[in-house]
Amino acid sequence: MNSRTANGILLALGAAAALCAPPSSRGGQQPDSPPPHAPANAHVHQEPAPAAAQGRALLSLTLQDAIALARKNDPTYHSALTEAGLAREDRAQARDALLPGVDFNTSVLYTQANVLGNVKFIANNAPHEYVSLGNVHQELDASSIAAYRRSAALAAAAKARAEVAARGLIVTVVHHYFALAAAEQKLVSAQRAAEEGEKFLALTQNLEKGGEVAHSDVIKAELQMRDRRRLLQEAQLAMLNARLDLTVLLFPDFDDHFELADDLHASVPLPPRDQFEAQAAHENPDIRAALSAVQAAGQDVASARTGYLPSVGLDFWYGIDAERYATYTPTPDGRIQNLGSAAMASITLPLWNWRATQSRVRQAELRRDQAKLELSLTQRKLLAEMRSLYSEAETALDELAGLQRSSELAGDSLRLTTLRYTNGEATVLEVVDAQTTFAQASAAYQDGALRYRVALANLQTLTGVLPTP
Repeated sequence: MNSRTANGILLALGAAAALCAPPSSRGGQQPDSPPPHAPANAHVHQEPAPAAAQGRALLSLTLQDAIALARKNDPTYHSALTEAGLAREDRAQARDALLPGVDFNTSVLYTQANVLGNVKFIANNAPHEYVSLGNVHQELDASSIAAYRRSAALAAAAKARAEVAARGLIVTVVHHYFALAAAEQKLVSAQRAAEEGEKFLALTQNLEKGGEVAHSDVIKAELQMRDRRRLLQEAQLAMLNARLDLTVLLFPDFDDHFELADDLHASVPLPPRDQFEAQAAHENPDIRAALSAVQAAGQDVASARTGYLPSVGLDFWYGIDAERYATYTPTPDGRIQNLGSAAMASITLPLWNWRATQSRVRQAELRRDQAKLELSLTQRKLLAEMRSLYSEAETALDELAGLQRSSELAGDSLRLTTLRYTNGEATVLEVVDAQTTFAQASAAYQDGALRYRVALANLQTLTGVLPTP
């Protein structure tokens, strides 16, 4: 046994003893072959909390909590809700326009009298005229009915668009939530990779002192160590940015004093394809919005065609129209009651308007045809999205197991290659390559888990159901 092998064995035994010691005796050292992912509450580097947040417990934030907070605070989602509320009120106003209206009007009319005591304006009834009348008015025309039906269809379309916005918001929350979880896991891997780089540098320096390796190995190990430190800083920055993105989305007071409760790597089943397609075909709000738009366009055509039809107006008045503002007027023959009623019915027949009605009908028909084309396109896009999104989720799930296995194998390879180098059986380039492969495999595993979570969230944009563990 040569001296390099003996020194290598001693160093390996020392490293193994350090790894087998409890965490308190290792000074926080990570194992050479870490598990494929850290637990959800793994320690990661975080920016210091603001002074106002110090001294209070961290908020344990689940995904459902995050979705609820986003629904309360996201302005884009509330804009869609506002649009749906306005459309709902438009429908109520159009419905009320079909019902009789009641008004009450009181007025006093003074007209200058002539020398005979009569009014100078013959259109007026008396020098002093008091009018206090209640009026019930009803307008009967097909245009109002079509307007109500149109507003009802537009309200349904706005409600469907609000649901589209709600489902899209869930995708955004899921992406930011698990992007932060992935960034935390990547930071843990980067910390471990940096520690591996420092230990490998110390190993090469010790072997160089014993004359077992060349100085070029130390140089290569130091370059690798500095590269791992740089990647660690990048991972810290990426985690900070992911945390800030989620904070801006969820909290109106920009409170980042929270921790994630849901595990990125929790097992979430993929719904069966038949179940997914049935839910997507039945519960898709984009189709409902397009159908409602076609219905509204059809009512536009009906409303335009009512320009050819007559309209009927009905009025009923009750009150006083007298020279005295009183219920009775005294006369030599006794009191005369001023209260009375009147009614009027009117009909308006459209005769000629220089073909403006025909033009409005053509406009409405063009809009209706366009709405039908958009409905057909929405239906085709739904079929394409059903296949694409499900295939994306299926592919991400299939790849996830392979990425997990690759991460485990990369950790074992790094450990074994380091031992082989210690025993003089591997080169420094092999160790550096194993460290790089381990870092890449760990990051790819986190990215794969994030991809699968986002793919599941995209499925719920079609079904309305978010798969959960």
